[in-house]
Amino acid sequence: MSCSYTLPKLVELNAASRILRERRRLLVASRCLECEHPEVLKPFLDRYAVATACLEEEHVNVLGFKLLGILGRVELEEVVVLTVDGSMHCVQLHFMVEEIFKLLQPRARRRHLVSVRGRIVEVGQRAVKIARYLSRSENMLSRAATG
Repeated sequence: MSCSYTLPKLVELNAASRILRERRRLLVASRCLECEHPEVLKPFLDRYAVATACLEEEHVNVLGFKLLGILGRVELEEVVVLTVDGSMHCVQLHFMVEEIFKLLQPRARRRHLVSVRGRIVEVGQRAVKIARYLSRSENMLSRAATG
């Protein structure tokens, strides 16, 4: 079975693209979802500007600078990240969005979603933050174990 990628990569999207200005919602999705689980992208295709990213191909700093440029040029209503759950590469997209929102403080809402065997699960901002800090994760696990 072969798959052809048709969605634009985030790094190739113009920072003030017409689709961003018109839709005012951006979905940044794991590139592999387009072929592996296209059904999770379908609910977003009509209302969001959809761009893909792969942290095995692009460095998080390049993608972050691109997103920063977009948020600086277009007044978005929402930024959604949809990645493969458990991917050590994809999780960086969630960390990147949190870092940019912390620094830039845009008006846009942000959401974090993961694909689990083709099913979308929403993840809170706090969970993303805790996942980034291993010592916090360890403390939470230790407290839960000792009850």
